[in-house]
Amino acid sequence: MSTEIMEFAELIKTPRVDGVVLHRPFMPTVEGTLCLTGHHLILSSRQDNTEELWLLHSNIDSIEKRFVGSLGHITVKCKDLRMIQLEITGMEECLNIASSIEALSTLDSVSLMYPFFYRPMFEVIEDGWNSFLPQNAFKDLESMTDEWRLSEVNKDFSLCPSYPPLVAVPKDVDDETLKKVATFRHGGRFPVLSYYHKKNGMVMMRAGQPLTGTNGRRCKEDEKLINATLRPGKRGYIIDTRAINVAQQAKARGGGFELEANYPQWRRIHKAIERYNVLQESLIKLVEACNDQSHSMDRWLSKLEASNWQTNVKEILTTACLAAQCIDREGASVLVHGTEGTDSTLQVTSLAQIILDPGCRTIKGFQSLVEREWLQAGHPFQQRCAQSAFSNSKPRYEAPVFLLFLDCVWQILRQFPCSFEFNESFLVLLFEHAYASQFGTFLGNSAAERARLCLPEKTVSLWSWVNRPQELERLTNPLYEPNSLVIWPSVAPQSLLLWEGVFLRWNRSSKCLDEAYEEMVHIIEYNKELQTKVNSLRRQLAQLETEDPLLHTP
Repeated sequence: MSTEIMEFAELIKTPRVDGVVLHRPFMPTVEGTLCLTGHHLILSSRQDNTEELWLLHSNIDSIEKRFVGSLGHITVKCKDLRMIQLEITGMEECLNIASSIEALSTLDSVSLMYPFFYRPMFEVIEDGWNSFLPQNAFKDLESMTDEWRLSEVNKDFSLCPSYPPLVAVPKDVDDETLKKVATFRHGGRFPVLSYYHKKNGMVMMRAGQPLTGTNGRRCKEDEKLINATLRPGKRGYIIDTRAINVAQQAKARGGGFELEANYPQWRRIHKAIERYNVLQESLIKLVEACNDQSHSMDRWLSKLEASNWQTNVKEILTTACLAAQCIDREGASVLVHGTEGTDSTLQVTSLAQIILDPGCRTIKGFQSLVEREWLQAGHPFQQRCAQSAFSNSKPRYEAPVFLLFLDCVWQILRQFPCSFEFNESFLVLLFEHAYASQFGTFLGNSAAERARLCLPEKTVSLWSWVNRPQELERLTNPLYEPNSLVIWPSVAPQSLLLWEGVFLRWNRSSKCLDEAYEEMVHIIEYNKELQTKVNSLRRQLAQLETEDPLLHTP
């Protein structure tokens, strides 16, 4: 560790500067001492009751510096879309601070990240690393059906580097078959179980694209695997998250789609969800529109539309509704894939489960969904969340795929405000931690990488923090009433709103909204107290009636 500490020390040209002025949205200006550590930018003040700033370097997306005489201004743009300004007197000091921040916020080595150094100040009651193990989730499945099994075919990650060591597959399909299918699917991602619909026994599977190529290559084992999920005489649906022309073009690169001739019992439907590289551009345009204060109404609306963000939300939600409809209303099984099966595929499979399964709308159930359908399923968080909307470097693999999923969940939460156990704060918290965190949960790009980094032994899980009683209380929706039904969100454009809690969070004060929320919580608590009183009086009355027959009410 000492060599790593040395590495940090070399990057910090000026460890502290006095007399720095800090400007933050909706908070009073603070003057104090700026300190740079290996992982944090800290501004502490001697002024009473001013809140200190502790900013993770990994939360910094980019910085801008300008000078007015010898007074330097550094604007720090964060991955959570916040912007803060530092005023530093002295050109040399300002340049040193700026270059140190730039170096510390762009460290490449994962093992230098803060989660490896963070020590929790809270008692870990439940170790989040053990909260959502695949074998435990499978126990629930076993209680509903005996048609599936857990395969260890990928236990050393050699068959599919982006899959977990345990996957659920049809019982009648052996590991040898799975090995053959893996050679026929992109990235070795053979079809695996994503969701079992208890109501009618239908399933949703996910995979990578089939490697049919220009010659229409086929794989009998692949056909056997997915046909094993069909009921006699029933059809299934393949939902391809690419437009038909994109899927056609993939053939030239060795990819492709399932040909009708080889999959006669499956109907293929193409839905055009944008690829990850297009989404990053969409986020950048949206955030720019939200931060531009010089707008006329026309300009704001046209910029919002030009970002295409709401269109992306609509496409993803529409596809998830389609998958849910096939399963619940058509009584058919579904296979979802795009190209790699690690981005749009996961958006669709996870949102379909929110629509279909009330368990996913609870706090623990949603954590389990993120764990199963995102972390274990191989969504490359490290690559996708390396930069947010303010980065100056050209995006390589960055994309707000997970943020779009959270936005879609927020849309459904807004339409069904009593059906979710968690509130908007929980979704915002997940967005923040996916991009920068003291916890190890979102580090790495796959289960294999997390195992190699020994994250469960060396870092703390975000779930360990979230599942403490005081934190759960903050993330619980006071309006929640368990709803065991399937919930069908409206995807009409006028039903979909801009997620202000993320995109306008730092642009305008939430004071009035916070006060309204407090008032609502107060009313609900008061209502519960009255309900308890009523029940108690009813019991007393019943007691009196049994003791004195003359008291019987007519």
